Amino acid sequence: MGPLASNQAEKFTYRDYLGWPDGERWELIHGHAYNMTPAPSRRHQELSVELLRQFANFLLDKPCKVFGAPFDVRLPDKDEADADIQTVVQPDILIVCDESKLDDRGCKGSPDLVVEIMSPATARKDLKEKFRLYEEKGVREYWVVEPSAKTVMVFRRSEEGVFGRPEVYSEEDMLTVGIFDGLAVDLGRVFKE
Repeated sequence: MGPLASNQAEKFTYRDYLGWPDGERWELIHGHAYNMTPAPSRRHQELSVELLRQFANFLLDKPCKVFGAPFDVRLPDKDEADADIQTVVQPDILIVCDESKLDDRGCKGSPDLVVEIMSPATARKDLKEKFRLYEEKGVREYWVVEPSAKTVMVFRRSEEGVFGRPEVYSEEDMLTVGIFDGLAVDLGRVFKE
């Protein structure tokens, strides 16, 4: 039985999160637990693998690293101890360019780029809670992939430190990655069925 079964108003920390059963996937956003089961669909996995492949091929022999879920990203509010962190997310894909943020438990601090692949169950969280969270924590580029529409919304951090209006790309496009020179993701290959 998951943590929400006892008290939905209760706030949790990374310490609590580490004690939950291994067979369950959870995220914490400002202490609130979100169950991430069941496992992603086959289509979700296909999109994720193709995006990961294109990112990984480009990043070969470069200092930035790409990771796919499940991979814990701890986002502290200030400089609290690891166990007291109240936000732990598992983006579908993330890129980290500051190696000092990586440790054996995942990433502590904001990734440079985050990709979330929406499903009907996650759309609200991806477009509302995670949008605000990633903006607040300094993610440089946030992608929201919509599988059924075959589109990607890209939010890029402005000089004012907020995400600008989304740029929307579809399966006919090559999506130029804003945080790298020379990387364009072939969305035709990503959305190919």
